[in-house]
Amino acid sequence: MHVVFICNEYPPGTHGGIGSFTCTLARRLVLAGHRATVIGSYGAGPELAGDQVTDDQGVAVIRLVSTGRVPGLRAALDQRRLWRRLAEVHAEHPIDLVEGPEQALWAAPRRVGFPAVVRIHGGHRFFAAAEGRAPARGRSWLEARSVRRADALVAVSAFAARRTSELLDLGGRPITVIPNAVDVEAFRPDDVTAAPGSVLFVGTVCEKKGVRQLVEAFPVIAAAVPAARLTVVGRDQADPTTGESFTERLRASVPAELADRVAFVGPVDHDRVAEMLAAAEVCALPSHMEAQGLVWVEVMAAGRPLVASTAGPGPEVVEDGVSGLLVDPRDPAAIATAVIDLLTDPGCRARLAAGARARAVERFSIDELVEENVAFYRSVAERA
Repeated sequence: MHVVFICNEYPPGTHGGIGSFTCTLARRLVLAGHRATVIGSYGAGPELAGDQVTDDQGVAVIRLVSTGRVPGLRAALDQRRLWRRLAEVHAEHPIDLVEGPEQALWAAPRRVGFPAVVRIHGGHRFFAAAEGRAPARGRSWLEARSVRRADALVAVSAFAARRTSELLDLGGRPITVIPNAVDVEAFRPDDVTAAPGSVLFVGTVCEKKGVRQLVEAFPVIAAAVPAARLTVVGRDQADPTTGESFTERLRASVPAELADRVAFVGPVDHDRVAEMLAAAEVCALPSHMEAQGLVWVEVMAAGRPLVASTAGPGPEVVEDGVSGLLVDPRDPAAIATAVIDLLTDPGCRARLAAGARARAVERFSIDELVEENVAFYRSVAERA
C-alpha cells in the first residue's frame, strides 16, 4: 500500500504526540514493505528556506513552506498547495489512502482519487470541552467539515472516540479504535541506574498537562524525600489568559530554596526521550486530559514507574496499581502522595515497572499495531 500522512510536525524539530505517532507508524509501514509519505506545511526559517523533500528511513517527507501573512488566508493557501502536491504524488506513485488528524481534510477536493481517513487524536472541540472553555467558531467549523469529508474515522482510544462523537454529533457513525503505538525496542528497560529521587515530566508545558499541579506538589515531595529532584522536559506554551510563558510562570512559582532542584530544560529530540526516561526513578505525567497519552505508553514500554491520570482514557491505558498509579490530576496532594510512595518503596517501583513493560508490549507495541492499521486501511480502500 501507499499511505500518505498529513502532518505539520514531523520530527526532527518541534513536535508533539501526533508527530511522534506519525514517525513511528510511517517508519514501520516501510519496514513492512509498504510505501509511506508524509506531507505538511511548516513555517519558513533558517532550516527551511524553501519546500523540502527528505528521506527518513525510507519515509518520503515533504515539507511545504507556509505562505501568506494573514492567518486565515495563509491556511487556505497552504491547503491548496498541499492538495495540489498530493495530486502530483498520486500521479507518480498512486496513493491507496491518505490520513490526517481532525482538521486535516477540511480543504480536500471532493474527488481526489483515493480514500481519506481522519484519525482522532483529540481535536479542538475535544480539548475545549475538557478545559471548560468555549470552542472557537472557525476552528469548530473546520473540524466538523473535515470529519464529514472523511471516508472513515479511527480514534486512538475508546474515550476519544466516544467523546468526539458526542461533541461533533456524529450519531451512530462508526469509529474504529486503534491505540497509539510505541516501538518497544526503542523504548525498553535500560541497565542505566536511575538517579535517586529523580522525577521526570515530559510533555508540552501547559495547564492541561497537569505540570502546574506537579510543580505545586514538589515542595511536599522534597520535604519527604531529601534527594528528590524534578526535571520538566517539553516545549513551552503561552498562557492563553495572560500571553506569558507558562514555563516562566512555573519557574517563578518554585520556592527559592528549591530552585536548584527543579530544572526546566525545554524540548528535546524524540530520540533522546528514551535515555531520559531510563535515568528517571519516577515519571509523573498527571494530564488533565489526553486522547490517549502517547508519552504514558513510552514510559510504560521503557519500564519506568508511572504516575498518570484518572481523567479521560487514563484507566483505559494504565491499570491502576498494576502498570502505574492513577491520581486526580487536579489534586497536588494526591500527586505528591503517589510520587513519594514510589520514591520511597523500591519494591513497588520494581513491581509497577515490570507491569508497565508487560502492558506496553501486550497492547501498544508497533509490531502488532502496524498490521492492525494496515488491515483497517485495506478495509477502507476496499469500500471506497
